[in-house]
Amino acid sequence: MIDVTYTEKKDTRSGFGDGLTELGRTNPNVVALCADLIGSLKMDDFKKENPDRFIQVGIAEANMIGIAAGLTIGGKIPFTGTFANFSTGRVYDQIRQSVAYSGKNVKICASHAGLTLGEDGATHQILEDIGMMKMLPGMTVINPCDYNQTKAATIAIADHEGPVYLRFGRPAVPVFTSPDQDFEIGKGIMIQEGTDVTLVATGHLVWEAMLAANELEKQGISAEVINIHTIKPLDEDIILRSVRKTGKVVTCEEHNKLGGLGESVAHLLTTKYPARQEFVATDDTFGESGTPAELMKKYGLDADAIVDKVKKIMM
Repeated sequence: MIDVTYTEKKDTRSGFGDGLTELGRTNPNVVALCADLIGSLKMDDFKKENPDRFIQVGIAEANMIGIAAGLTIGGKIPFTGTFANFSTGRVYDQIRQSVAYSGKNVKICASHAGLTLGEDGATHQILEDIGMMKMLPGMTVINPCDYNQTKAATIAIADHEGPVYLRFGRPAVPVFTSPDQDFEIGKGIMIQEGTDVTLVATGHLVWEAMLAANELEKQGISAEVINIHTIKPLDEDIILRSVRKTGKVVTCEEHNKLGGLGESVAHLLTTKYPARQEFVATDDTFGESGTPAELMKKYGLDADAIVDKVKKIMM
C-alpha cells in the first residue's frame, strides 16, 4: 500500500511563489513580470524583496511576453506570471514568435490551470495548454503535483537554459513529496512498483492515482504508479520499463485527452512498444463552474474514475 497520509494541504501556486522568492535571494539574474495578478500568483514577497527586479505589466499579457523575451538578451532570467489561460491561449503568437522560435530563456509560469480553477468557469479553465506548449519546438513543459514539487521545479528551471512552461494550480491539495527533493527535469518518479497495470499521472492527478492504487490493491490488482512531472521531454525509459512488465497503462491528467500527457504516452507506445491504454482526462470538452471536487468527479478525473479505467483495461 502507498502511504497516503499527509500533514497539510497547500496550493501549488504557493510553491511557485516561495520558489521564486528563494530565487530572488540567490540568483541576481532572476526577474519577475506579472500581468496584474500578483496576489493570485503569490509573487508578493518577491516584489517586496526585489522591487528593482519586478515589473507590473498590467493587463497586457502579450506585452509581458515581449518584454520577457527582450530581457533575456541582457542575460536576465525572466519569470512571467498570470493565469494559465492568459499565459498560453491569449499570447500564443508572442510565445511562438518571440520566445520559442529564437529559443529565448523565458520561464512562462501559469497558475489556475485545469478544472480545479473551479467557480470561475470554462472561460478560465484552460484544458488545452499542455498541448499548445508541448508542440512548440524547444519548449520544456512541467506540471508538478504538490507544493513541495512546484517549489523545487521553480528553482530548478532557473538553471535550465531555454524556454519553459511551468503549470500549477489554485486549490489546496495534499503535500506528500519531500521538501528537500532534487528536481530533475525530464525524469519521472516511481512511486510504487506493481505488476498488473501502470498508472502514469501528472499534476493533481498524481495524488488521485495513489489513492486509486490503494483501492485497486484491496481488489487484488497490483498497480505501478509513476509521477510524470515533466511532460516534455518525456521520460520514455521509466514508462517503457513499466509497460513492458505490466502490458497495460492508464494515463491520468487534468487536461483534454487531446494533446496532453496521454497522447504523448500513446505516441511512445505506438512507436516503441504497443500496449493497451486508457485515458483519464477530459473528453474533448470545456468545463463549467463548480467546486474543484465536484468538477473532478463530474469529468472523471478522480481516484474512482482511475479505478474504473483500470477495470476496463483489465477485462
